[in-house]
Amino acid sequence: MKENIIKDKSKDFALRIINLYKYLTLTAQTKEFIMSKQALKSGTSIGANVKEALRGQTRPDFRAKMSIALKEASETEYWLE
Repeated sequence: MKENIIKDKSKDFALRIINLYKYLTLTAQTKEFIMSKQALKSGTSIGANVKEALRGQTRPDFRAKMSIALKEASETEYWLE
């Protein structure tokens, strides 16, 4: 498959979110579980939806999956704020 900057960046972002989650839940000073879990779920979902969109069967299917990815990105932004 060709390189896809959105796919690559969303995967890199998911890996960074996973590392953030580990830091927030495993560090003795923070031990934060609720917001970090929400950010983990929505942050890793972005890339999964982008990947699924790239395999979409139709243009409307592609747009729907990318729209979900955008919504997950917005939710992640909320939790990071």
